[in-house]
Amino acid sequence: MTRILCVVTFIMAATAVIAQTKTFSVVKNNAATPVKNQGHSGTCWCFSSTAMTESELLLSNKPALDLSETFTVYNLYIDKATKYIRRRGNTRFAEGGLGQDMLNAVAAYGAMPQEIYPGAGRDTIMNHDYKMADILKAYLDSVLDANPDTIPDNWKDRFLQILQSYLGTPPSEFDYAGKHYTPQSFAAAFISEKPSDFIGLTSFTHHPFYTSFVMEVPDNYNSNAYYNLPLDELVNTVKQCIEKGYTITWDADVSNIGFRQRKGIAMWTMNANDSAVFPNFTEPSFTQSIRQDLFDKQVTQDDHLMQITGIAKDETGKEYFIVKNSWGEIGPYKGYIYVSIPYFAINTISVVVNKKALSNDELNKLVMN
Repeated sequence: MTRILCVVTFIMAATAVIAQTKTFSVVKNNAATPVKNQGHSGTCWCFSSTAMTESELLLSNKPALDLSETFTVYNLYIDKATKYIRRRGNTRFAEGGLGQDMLNAVAAYGAMPQEIYPGAGRDTIMNHDYKMADILKAYLDSVLDANPDTIPDNWKDRFLQILQSYLGTPPSEFDYAGKHYTPQSFAAAFISEKPSDFIGLTSFTHHPFYTSFVMEVPDNYNSNAYYNLPLDELVNTVKQCIEKGYTITWDADVSNIGFRQRKGIAMWTMNANDSAVFPNFTEPSFTQSIRQDLFDKQVTQDDHLMQITGIAKDETGKEYFIVKNSWGEIGPYKGYIYVSIPYFAINTISVVVNKKALSNDELNKLVMN
């Protein structure tokens, strides 16, 4: 995202494990594919939503898939470029994105397995030189500067040459498991959910509750909308979704001293002195007003997206969300991290979840207002 260059099934057994001096017991953890590594790329938005999509397949008893994140990234760079040209540079062109962008890309362009298109150019997920987005943007700006009146029809040709030199060229058709597919037919065969089957949720007071609004964060280039819930209701809704077997795409701020991937735990604190006793300190109470104030001051930003897979409790009965990150198998839980409810409440930007995970009462409150 903006500051953080964001066994087929992993189901954590409900047994106690030790993190520093805390003991966690798993209450519920839902099916997920193995932890991946986004490397130095700023594509956490794609990894998190892809992970959620892969979990949806497991929940539906469909074959486990390792979907190509690079294919989504490739297509959305073209989409971003088209919007950038049409708006004459008055929109964002960068690596970042939000949870719905991957879902929209699958609907528009299809999908393919990682083994078919891992990305084979000079810039890969694990060999990211930070140059591609800037070079692509510089080219787009040169097109706009050289053509103030009429954009040439062939502007995209050079853009694709640059993009493909970095990411390789995805196949227009391919064979997988003995059958022949296009990206669109592959998505139709394996991924039944559509973008309309998912809903974005958040909690802020600068918009009325139970209405939707376009999230005002830089990486929302696609103007994705989110439904606004009171904070306690947002927290409880996420818990209920987990209890029903669904996983969640989570957009959050992780550029703070409370997020400790290498320790396997995230707790809310703004006091550097707490680091001396982390995680054995008492977290402050969270409120809607504190959350709003930190967002308005841009202390809380949309740094990074991950996948929430479950709920756990520590030895005192305090609840945590179990979160699958995309930084590789870092920390005592091999890429997973336990996130306290206060940390989630304060640092969440938004979540995306399947509508089936919400109760009818909740959906009616959101959709009918």
